[in-house]
Amino acid sequence: MATKSLLRLVLCIAFLNLFCLFSVGQQTPPPSNPDSSAPAPAQDLSKDSSKSQSSSQPSAPPSAQQQPGAGDASSQDKAAGTSKDRLFFALPNFSTLEGAGKVPPLTAKQKFKLVFRSSFDYVEYPWYGVLAGISQAENTEPGYGQGWEGYAKRYGSAFADGTIENVMVGAVFPSLFHQDPRFYQSSQGGFFHRTGYAVSRIFVTRTDSGHSQFNYSEILGSALSATISTNAYHPRAFTSTRFDPATDQLLYIHHESDRTLSNTASVWGTQLIYDTITIEIKEFWPDIHRKLSHKHESEAAPQAPGR
Repeated sequence: MATKSLLRLVLCIAFLNLFCLFSVGQQTPPPSNPDSSAPAPAQDLSKDSSKSQSSSQPSAPPSAQQQPGAGDASSQDKAAGTSKDRLFFALPNFSTLEGAGKVPPLTAKQKFKLVFRSSFDYVEYPWYGVLAGISQAENTEPGYGQGWEGYAKRYGSAFADGTIENVMVGAVFPSLFHQDPRFYQSSQGGFFHRTGYAVSRIFVTRTDSGHSQFNYSEILGSALSATISTNAYHPRAFTSTRFDPATDQLLYIHHESDRTLSNTASVWGTQLIYDTITIEIKEFWPDIHRKLSHKHESEAAPQAPGR
């Protein structure tokens, strides 16, 4: 089980890295050619005179020069205490705040809206497709079978598992206990201090009033979501047949049900581990993002022509 979980995590990170490289490559501007010998276009004297007249007039403030709605989305997100960030430039990271200071609490409606915004983001669909493919290759939960039908069942199960947990942990229980589902990055101290802070967020969270409290939303929400998913649509016990050519007989193989208390506890523990790893990535992602952006800008900057 541990080997399969490690393989799943490694393949998921590899998928994210490929997506990240593709996204950065798409954003690379074409290099400028300072040595271009193309003649400069002839200047229009009438345009020059109009430019000189317009330069004498006072310029409009920057806010007035922006097109309508240019900065509305980012300003609204900041005012609402959410973000538009993405982990590895792909997975939605809208509930993570860096250096937020004092932000307004989220209403119950805003908590549900934030969860659905992340859970049904366009990146989630291929993401769960990768998870379903890994599960199909490992033949986890054999009751789903193989082929396209088995893949479709695993895809629906993975999507439902993730969505149910997101709703419980990020909306239902935070609304009941008046807790803040957002993650506030520390960005202070050394590596071990920040690592310990990120791990502690599984057990400690903020209330809507800004105080620290035991993270009932994470612990109880993930437990309830594991109970619902395991006992609602995961495979029951079944019997399959296989022909044994050595004995020339048909063998009946009994498969245990996945709807057990031990499997529910295993799913719950796996969700907590994945959430802990995700929070760790969220804590250090701004540092990685800045380094990648700085490297991207330095590579895209045109070099001065030699004299």
